[in-house]
Amino acid sequence: MRTDARTLPELVSQLTTDLATLVRKESELVRTEMTEKLHTAGKAAGEIVAGGVFVLAALGVLLAALVAALSEYMHPAFAALIVGVAVAAVGVVLIRAGLKMLKPENLKPDRTARQLQKDAQLVKGK
Repeated sequence: MRTDARTLPELVSQLTTDLATLVRKESELVRTEMTEKLHTAGKAAGEIVAGGVFVLAALGVLLAALVAALSEYMHPAFAALIVGVAVAAVGVVLIRAGLKMLKPENLKPDRTARQLQKDAQLVKGK
């Protein structure tokens, strides 16, 4: 049977070093995960802006369709109306996708929380 020849102060020193390393690694994990979440939020904001641009373009097309409908009694207006509705639909889909990505549950650092729970259990000896 092999025994560890290290003294109590050496063991305490090693434990302190290991805990410091653990805390440093956990903070790196938090930083990395928050960077990923901020990237997701930025992407969602981009989709919301893109959706807004499509809705704004749809408004212009729909207004052009209304002008055409009033001036020519329907024929070219139907084409403009179809285009306007399609552009508006794309805009709405983009805005909804962006808003879904911005929900708080999609931005919380869940991997870090799980890792911290595991570390707490490890320290408790479970």
